[in-house]
Amino acid sequence: MLVVLDLLGVAVFAASGALAAVHARLDVFGVVVLATVTAIGGGILRDVLLGITPPNTLRQWPYLLVPAAVALVVFRWHPAVVRLRLGVQLADALGLALFVTTGTAVALAADAPGVTAAIVGMMTGIGGGVLRDVLLNEVPIVLRREIYALAAAAGAAVVVAGDRLGLPTAPTALAGAVLVAGLRVLALWRRWNAPVPRGRPQP
Repeated sequence: MLVVLDLLGVAVFAASGALAAVHARLDVFGVVVLATVTAIGGGILRDVLLGITPPNTLRQWPYLLVPAAVALVVFRWHPAVVRLRLGVQLADALGLALFVTTGTAVALAADAPGVTAAIVGMMTGIGGGVLRDVLLNEVPIVLRREIYALAAAAGAAVVVAGDRLGLPTAPTALAGAVLVAGLRVLALWRRWNAPVPRGRPQP
């Protein structure tokens, strides 16, 4: 079940990357590459930070096949996918929640300190999106607008706190995932954004 949920998160993030690539007018190869980077970039970053080489997502073919397949579907039927934007955003919130909690749990299992595990978990969730925006020569969205990284950090903190208190792993991970998804959905619904500086700074 965890593998199925993980691949579902990969598929959702791949759709996000593919839509961004289509919007940027990339060719089919570019769409597949950007979708794959968005989908598994966070997992690769997690494994590299934890010294797991080669990264797990590069050892198992479904993690490469699913993003490629999703990218081709989006490339062909992107107008229909755009109309499902709300559903994609909700699925993205669930994917973020899953990636953050599993990334944090993997880091804790590797005996990483609590702060390190929380950072690794957050990077697992947001890393793919950051790489996507960098490849498109844009400032990453998580750094300039949406309540995304903050939700990831909160969920990772819950998982670490539960581990330090000796609580069962599964309920703690579930609580962290609910917090991440809940904050993300609430931010979308209420149109919350992180504060930005007022006015423009003088050069």
